[in-house]
Amino acid sequence: MKKNYNLWSFLLTLFCIGLCGYWVYSNVYNTWQVTPPIYVLLLISVAAFFLAILGFKNTNSIWSAVRNWIAVILSSVLSLLLSFAFLLWLLISALGGNEHISTVHSPDGHYTIDFYLWDQGAAGTFGIRGELNGPLWFKKYIYLEKRTEDIDVKWISNSKVSINNHVLDLDAGDTYGYRVK
Repeated sequence: MKKNYNLWSFLLTLFCIGLCGYWVYSNVYNTWQVTPPIYVLLLISVAAFFLAILGFKNTNSIWSAVRNWIAVILSSVLSLLLSFAFLLWLLISALGGNEHISTVHSPDGHYTIDFYLWDQGAAGTFGIRGELNGPLWFKKYIYLEKRTEDIDVKWISNSKVSINNHVLDLDAGDTYGYRVK
């Protein structure tokens, strides 16, 4: 049986680049974040790199050799970038920039919102952030208010919620405090 490590590494690298691209897009345009956590993306890119290294054994055509070199270069660059992002995420997490305040559920249990107190330290500001939870690791930022530490949540209906006197219709995709371009 012929092992096509270079093809699998190339496809896995393209898949990881696609996930990273959507991660950037979802953060810029405040859509549902459906990509796995950063450490999972890092593991995928490292696996693609090792598969590309193993793929050097099977370079029986020009196209497979070129594909293998592309996979090695892209997966190594991607692994370095994701390692930097992972270390940055660890640093921010270790400094305690986010503190979980509460979790609220809609009356019918369909929606779950987690609220966090965030603080950027002496060089920045502080405030409250609300994340709407979806299935698996999916989430969407729906609420952001700067320079406040208190949160008052009241459910108006199964899909409408009042957060600090700002009414959001979750069925319509309403958000507060996030700029959507």
